[in-house]
Amino acid sequence: MKILDVLQPRTILPDLQSRDKKGVIEELVRPMADMANLKFEDLVRVLMERERLGSTGIGGGIGIPHGKLKNLENLLLGVGVSRKGVNFESMDGRPTHIFFLLITPESETGLHLKLLARISRILKNEQFKENLMHVTDKDEIYRIIKEEDESF
Repeated sequence: MKILDVLQPRTILPDLQSRDKKGVIEELVRPMADMANLKFEDLVRVLMERERLGSTGIGGGIGIPHGKLKNLENLLLGVGVSRKGVNFESMDGRPTHIFFLLITPESETGLHLKLLARISRILKNEQFKENLMHVTDKDEIYRIIKEEDESF
């Protein structure tokens, strides 16, 4: 499964304004909730419950908040970039700048893990991360992700 099989341009936020974990999650969830006709509060709750188990801030400026939702029909993926960085309680204690937010149907554990692995793999490319940090347009972010996604 490729990232672009799931990612919709309207769920790309090139300039996150929130300064804390919950705010970033809420900001990333809003277009997903509208697009999938889901309750905003339900999506935020699932993601914050997952964060209580341990931060999804993996370090290196990366956060991959994720969760599973009962009765969800399709995977949802959002991408956001915070120029200033956010305290996301990352493993390395440093600010988080790049976010990939994933919500999957509760019954799709395999797809959930495959997409998380793919996202993690492309985020190991330092040039890819650098490129994401320097563009301010959602179409450019989509293009950068597409180029990286197609190279695997």
